Amino acid sequence: MFVFVCVGCGAELTTLLSRVALPAHAHQNYGNGLQLPVLMESGTFAVDPEPWGPPWRRWEEIHPDEAVARGIYAPLYALSDGAPGSIVIAPGDARGTLLIPERAGDHCCGLDGADGPNMACEACGMPVASRIDDCSLWQAVWLVPNAVRRLLVDGADTVPLTWAKLLEEGKSTPPYEPIATWSSPLGRNHFWSWSPQWEAAAGQALAHLLAASEGRPVTVPDSLSKKVFQRALDALLPARPPARRAVLAGPGQPAPDADADIILVPTHPQTGQTWTPADPATSAYPVPLPFGVWLWLAFPKPHLPLPASGGVPDGVLRDDPPAPLPQHSFRADSGTFLHTLVRLPAVRSPWLRQIPGNLTQHMRAGLF
Repeated sequence: MFVFVCVGCGAELTTLLSRVALPAHAHQNYGNGLQLPVLMESGTFAVDPEPWGPPWRRWEEIHPDEAVARGIYAPLYALSDGAPGSIVIAPGDARGTLLIPERAGDHCCGLDGADGPNMACEACGMPVASRIDDCSLWQAVWLVPNAVRRLLVDGADTVPLTWAKLLEEGKSTPPYEPIATWSSPLGRNHFWSWSPQWEAAAGQALAHLLAASEGRPVTVPDSLSKKVFQRALDALLPARPPARRAVLAGPGQPAPDADADIILVPTHPQTGQTWTPADPATSAYPVPLPFGVWLWLAFPKPHLPLPASGGVPDGVLRDDPPAPLPQHSFRADSGTFLHTLVRLPAVRSPWLRQIPGNLTQHMRAGLF
């Protein structure tokens, strides 16, 4: 377990925290005027290895060699020139801090961090963090990496769970959820939609699927995987056979077939490491998925098609009707997709290099 302290005066700025992987949706901007929940679970923190936040530099100001050195292989509108290594925590885990009113940012319904750190150490006044809680953004506190110091408490950090233990806990992420709104002419304060976490996870995975395609069609497993990926894959890739085949693989799953070209595998929620097959000779391209999303795809939970009558069946806690389904086809998160794709060297390939520049057109077509 760790605690973060101010580098200026040593005052404690957080409660005890354990490190986990940075969520795929950490920088997601979802919808318009919607209320997203807290990004991090209480008692956890994650580190973003890349620069985050202001100041920003336009792409025209960046030399191509500098971009490649930063692991970016295709144009973006702008790149952060902030310090790498920002630490993100749940707002409720912050201690000993005060908001800086004059750094509220160009916000809509809350704080967005656009003006730089908006939280100061209560003891010495040093800017130490950015509180984010504006509409369409995940609520979080981002600690400034060069303004805080991490101290180990109790001599050791939490031991990561094994894949078997993660399967046993079964913490999957449902694909649909209610999205909160500020107001509605219908009097409701939410609507049912595809999960923002799923859209971000799919954006990240879709970029890898395109990179693994080698300019050929890609097929994914039946059922929910097809709803999530197949429409975009068919629209973005050339229809040039033979198709490359993607399958689900991971803990509790059969070993991937020898003819599988691509495997959809989970990332560990604590370490961020991608699951690897036991056979080192496996040459299939691994496409990472957040563990909760992968778990739902690999072990989907059944829904009752109709309310149960009589006694409640074994394993069913309620007999309410199933949750409403989204009213539109699945759309991957465009921001997460672009963030991932431009950081894959394959984006310079003929079948991919036009996609970032045409992203707005693909969004209008409903792919994102």
